Amino acid sequence: MLELAGGFVTLGCGASIGTGNSGPMHDAAGTVSAILAPFEKNVEPGARANAASDEAELIRTAQRGDQEAFERLVRSYDQSVLRLAMNLLRSPDEARDVYQEAFLKVYRNLHLFRFDCSFHTWLYRIVTNVCLDHLRRRKVRKEESTVVETPEGPVDQVTRLAEEGPAANPERQLWNRELHEGIAAALDGLTPRERTVFELRHYEGLRLRAIGEILGTTEEAAKNCLFRATQKMRSSLETFV
Repeated sequence: MLELAGGFVTLGCGASIGTGNSGPMHDAAGTVSAILAPFEKNVEPGARANAASDEAELIRTAQRGDQEAFERLVRSYDQSVLRLAMNLLRSPDEARDVYQEAFLKVYRNLHLFRFDCSFHTWLYRIVTNVCLDHLRRRKVRKEESTVVETPEGPVDQVTRLAEEGPAANPERQLWNRELHEGIAAALDGLTPRERTVFELRHYEGLRLRAIGEILGTTEEAAKNCLFRATQKMRSSLETFV
């Protein structure tokens, strides 16, 4: 159960950093494919309208101070928030920190939500701003490495997530390891804003207009930023495609 205790949102059973194909770290090959061929998520109009209506009522109930409604709202988005934070930061610890910070901001500011945009956009704006803050601080400190020390020696957390998939095999592991290292280096070469736009488009499948709304800019500016990021990623990963 998700609780707000002492100003912190505690991770419920539905909120976890997953591994394997269903987790937040997509197969490395998927990233290369995404660079070459963006995808869109399709949802039936009727289902979207019903879901939006139910969510709006849930938000209004939470705004009136109903704790259970707020917990249900968080559970609806916990995996999405964790996935976005993990994809942007490539660090399970930082992703959990962002989860805590972002939902605490949502809890404190939910009364300010006025339905002039979708809740999804409003929430992602909060999450991406928190992630951008982390990325900027990381750039300043130059602490980009995902390598951690373990009793068995240094381990790259990003590579480890890729290798824990149930269908992994030695050849696939080696190729994924090399490609993940290439992807990590390519992402590190992007500015925090380019990295965010790239992740939102290719990992979250958001349209450029939505990305612009989340980042508080225009669709054209988001498009230009994505173009720069994609060109840099293609250049860095040309040996894999």
